[in-house]
Amino acid sequence: MKLPNWPALLLAPSLALASQSVIYALVTPSCKGQSTLALHAVSAVTLLACLAFTWMARHNWKAAPAPQPNDAAARRPFFIAMVSCVVGALSCLVIAAMWFPQWVLSPCAS
Repeated sequence: MKLPNWPALLLAPSLALASQSVIYALVTPSCKGQSTLALHAVSAVTLLACLAFTWMARHNWKAAPAPQPNDAAARRPFFIAMVSCVVGALSCLVIAAMWFPQWVLSPCAS
């Protein structure tokens, strides 16, 4: 079964940006309620989704046939799967890096 590459290529970076926007919007309510549960929940859900997309791209990368040096059309699936895997992994790293300050800093710090 062939899994799609496009979620890791397109949705993973979009998830990183959406996560940042949602977390920024939740800072004031989290400060008022003195709870960071919502912030951590958003980060955990987006990281898990991004990891799932990256896993699908990695599966395609490993299942793609070995690229032939003279056939550009045969190399395309391998290349797209590889780029999707790298973009998904980078997006996971970005989400994890944005999650780290939530463990260290208070949402009420100004």
